[in-house]
Amino acid sequence: MTLNNGTPVSHGPTAGAARVSGYAGTLAAACGAVFVAQVANALPASLNGLFQEDLQTHGSQLTWITSAFMLAVVCFEFTFGVLGDLFGRRRLVVTGTGLVAIGSTVAALAPSVHVLWLGAALNGLGAGAMFPGSLTAITAVARDMRQRAHAVALWSGCLSAGAAISPLLGGMFAKVGSWRGSFWVLVGLALLSMLFTQFLASESRAPDGRKIDVSGQITLAIGLILVLYGAVEGPESGWLTLPVMLAFALGVCFLAGFVVVELGADSPIFDLKLFRNRAFTVSSVVAVIGMLAFLGACFSTSMWLGPVQHQDPMRVAILFLFLQGPAFVLFPLISRLLHRVAPAWMLTTGFVFMAIGCLLCTRLDVTDTGLGPFVLPTLLIGVGFALTVSSVTAVALNSVPLKLAGMASATTNMLRDFGFALGPVVVSAVALSNAGSHFTTGLAEANLPTSHAQAAHRIAEAGGPIAVNSLPSGAPGSAAHDVAMNALGSGFTTAYLVCGVAAAVAAALTAFGLIGVRAQRAPEEAPPVAHRDDRPESAFTG
Repeated sequence: MTLNNGTPVSHGPTAGAARVSGYAGTLAAACGAVFVAQVANALPASLNGLFQEDLQTHGSQLTWITSAFMLAVVCFEFTFGVLGDLFGRRRLVVTGTGLVAIGSTVAALAPSVHVLWLGAALNGLGAGAMFPGSLTAITAVARDMRQRAHAVALWSGCLSAGAAISPLLGGMFAKVGSWRGSFWVLVGLALLSMLFTQFLASESRAPDGRKIDVSGQITLAIGLILVLYGAVEGPESGWLTLPVMLAFALGVCFLAGFVVVELGADSPIFDLKLFRNRAFTVSSVVAVIGMLAFLGACFSTSMWLGPVQHQDPMRVAILFLFLQGPAFVLFPLISRLLHRVAPAWMLTTGFVFMAIGCLLCTRLDVTDTGLGPFVLPTLLIGVGFALTVSSVTAVALNSVPLKLAGMASATTNMLRDFGFALGPVVVSAVALSNAGSHFTTGLAEANLPTSHAQAAHRIAEAGGPIAVNSLPSGAPGSAAHDVAMNALGSGFTTAYLVCGVAAAVAAALTAFGLIGVRAQRAPEEAPPVAHRDDRPESAFTG
């Protein structure tokens, strides 16, 4: 049997085979670990406005807080799965939890946004180890399919609970003290989880046939980092500046090298031959596009309420309950629906809901600070995400032979996480480029005093309209506050439009791209393992 990362599950004593005495402790430790990992993932959701005010950040710097975490997860999650098989899943989870404790300490003490990036990246590395390590640990000690399914359902529930609670945690501690206190709480949770895992969980490993794809890992990581660097920095530095163009060019070269390496690798990160299957290709494409739409909408909402409107973090957290809560509340229902309704129909319906929600957000007024207009759009986006996040994996798994299920699941998972990483990058590039253009035009037409207009122009050149929007009253350039706010409203309205179009494209692809496709096996023939891909990844990372 294989897991979602292609891991063969051994059933000998060294593989952590079913041991009743170790099941409860391993399950408790794994659920605690995945809860902590998802809290780390979603914690910055309600804090972007405070990051901007305290650390004097501009748009692209806020984007990197989000991207640093997700890049670490996307680039290294396959390698972490192999390391767990080789050296032990409990050891992997303990190491990952320790990285989260270190990363959160760095974030809590960060004197600048650059140090906060480092903390986010360390948290992402830790979470990237904890997700696969904790899941494979519990599947290794389960006695049978029924116990395994129950364990993974509980694990998934703890993961989505972390996603829903984390923004509230951040908002609550930011309200009574400082945003730094939220990270100190995360340090405490990580240390407790590390102790629980070390003393409660059983060790398991499955080293047979496993080895690290060093060349694939290096080319993938460098390529993704360079391409995303260009996409994040382009709106403010200029798309035709030398660093941005070099980043794109070198990134594409490394990604092309990754493809070449994978085609000839004995143990590839993922098997590119899977894309010969039309249904698998369609599900992979919509995994990227659809998750880009979801996390892009989440990031736009966080920016709209935080750095643009400067609303209280608790108000931001309330809306994230609508975005992330449905995946937690509806998970048991959706798990049952997947056995009764074709996953392609659930995918199409979910993406349609997401598209409608995003398009409704384009009608929001940036000067209206009420939460009421956000309720219906965010609820539609959240329900749409809940319908799609597991369905996309079901389509991918049912489209390939059983022997390829592990690799298909792992590939879909990585591509979905890649969509999560792309979401904030794409919407930030769209929103900030659009806002910059509108601000320049609006400033020229605003008839402000010359001193304020010149000061606002200089500040916008250095930090974009967000910097002007955050100027205290009476400061040079502060008279352009309304111009900056309206420009940012226009920019993020366009970002919501892009997310809506992306979700609509994903809906069309699933509705028409899967016509005539038959499953390679019936649902009951699927592997008796709930894959990591089935976790409701509703976390928002910034």
